[in-house]
Amino acid sequence: MGALTMLTDAALFIFFSVIAIAAPLLDAQTCLPSALFPAVFLDVKALYASHFGDYLVAEKPHFFVGLVWLELLFQWPLAVASLYAIAAGKSWLRTTALLYGVSTFTSMVAILAELTRSNRASDQLLMLYFPFLGFAVLAILRGLLPHSGKNTGIGKRPALNRKKRA
Repeated sequence: MGALTMLTDAALFIFFSVIAIAAPLLDAQTCLPSALFPAVFLDVKALYASHFGDYLVAEKPHFFVGLVWLELLFQWPLAVASLYAIAAGKSWLRTTALLYGVSTFTSMVAILAELTRSNRASDQLLMLYFPFLGFAVLAILRGLLPHSGKNTGIGKRPALNRKKRA
């Protein structure tokens, strides 16, 4: 079980790192004024929308803007907290991972339902969104896995087991 937990934590650490950077710099452009972002990030977002044909990013339907707000205000802080929990070996990683996974899974189901039912999404665009659903399931599973009891954080040393003198 320990190797599976470590492998899951490594994959989630990479995923949460991407989310911690991409959410405020790229996804936030959907619901915040473009004057807040440097031109290079605006160009990256425009290139992405045109290359993949992501009409949700280009047209900004109301439900999608609401889901981006959910990501910025709820999911992004959970991703940052989960990064810290993985790095420091905190036992509350299960809670943050479960909360993040369930919220992201719910959002992805709504987005993927829109993409598949609209008949406007290319296979390339669907293949871009599906990994987020997979990582949400992985985060949910990590939240349901038992805590190993070992503090496996990065840079942690075992505490000395000795009695204090009065």
